[in-house]
Amino acid sequence: MRVYIRTFSLCIVISLLSLLFLFSKHDAESFLKQVRAPLEPTVAKNLSGVKAKQRPATTRAHRLGDVAHKVNSPGQREALMQLAVVACGERHGEAVNMLKSAAMLSSRHLRFHIFAEEQLHTNIRAALDSWPAFIRVKFSYVVHPISFPHENREEWSQLFKPCASQRLFLPMMLREVDSLLYVDTDVLFLQPVELIWDMLVHFNSTQLVAMAPEHEEPRIAWYSRFSRHPYYGKTGINSGVMLMNLTRMRMTHFKNDMTSVGLRWDELLMPLLQKYKLNITWGDQDLINIIFHYNPEMVFTFPCHWNYRPDHCIYGSNCIPAEEEGVVMLHGNRGVFHSDKQPAFKAVYDAFKHYTFGEDLVKSFLLPLEVALNGTIHTYCGKVSHFFTRGLGKSVKRIQRRTPPGG
Repeated sequence: MRVYIRTFSLCIVISLLSLLFLFSKHDAESFLKQVRAPLEPTVAKNLSGVKAKQRPATTRAHRLGDVAHKVNSPGQREALMQLAVVACGERHGEAVNMLKSAAMLSSRHLRFHIFAEEQLHTNIRAALDSWPAFIRVKFSYVVHPISFPHENREEWSQLFKPCASQRLFLPMMLREVDSLLYVDTDVLFLQPVELIWDMLVHFNSTQLVAMAPEHEEPRIAWYSRFSRHPYYGKTGINSGVMLMNLTRMRMTHFKNDMTSVGLRWDELLMPLLQKYKLNITWGDQDLINIIFHYNPEMVFTFPCHWNYRPDHCIYGSNCIPAEEEGVVMLHGNRGVFHSDKQPAFKAVYDAFKHYTFGEDLVKSFLLPLEVALNGTIHTYCGKVSHFFTRGLGKSVKRIQRRTPPGG
């Protein structure tokens, strides 16, 4: 009898253990489903708002944002700094002076991309080739012809100023270049190019261009008072200095107010011009403002001292970063490098123009410039002209220590 009771008890125990096993298996499967659920591929939307098909998790790196991030992720930069300028008419002298300031102050190798009319190519090459060997080893250059889409060449070439809109087509013309710094001819570097070039490492995964605001104060800014078209932010952006990730610009689809889907950069330009050409004043800069009004997440905004213009001092100082750190890039727009309207700006331009490579940088460049600037303190910009030489003086003295006598 006892044997039967023990056998019966053993059967009950085994049955209970089996039931516990089944319940635990079911709970484990439920738990695994809950864990896996967030890992399953979700239905994503592309930049144009159209739903994309589900893809296996292993293909995530092929999405547009991921590819752009992989091509030039924050923390990655090209060793060769690529600098572009567009020069037409009498602007080639300004362009050469701008390149001179870049070559003087920078310690990393530069690649100049100079877009100019055919008749200017010889003079530009002659000027660059005349510089001494210790300067020429710091850069290489290519002189490109001016080129616009054939069917609208005349319209593009005369937009705002001759050839100014060429910069809009740089992503398509320089397809082998990943990142590029574009500057207007009327810009001078007062500190090394690498300072602004290294801003590329601060781009997040959506940013593809860096520019400075058009103005610091919305109440007196041109765009907020007079613009007849959309513009970026509260005051618009100035396109005289543009740091661009061209790879991202070529890959991205841009939101706009003309189509329900995003358009690539090269698809966007002509429709945009046709829609807004009667409403724009500053040509290609206005088109750039319109584009980034609808794509603000793509802009890295840098402070005013990276694109310092007469507007920052003509009525009193309104660029606080320049007061604290000095001017990095001086933009003499509205022709102030060549007139007496803003003598402080003209003094800086003339100092670069008249300096001869190989001469003592402090005695033949910096000290004469400081004397000339002291003669401009009767103007508002002259009163703050020490902002111009604060960083410039440090850069000059650093270069002087590294450069042997006579070069």
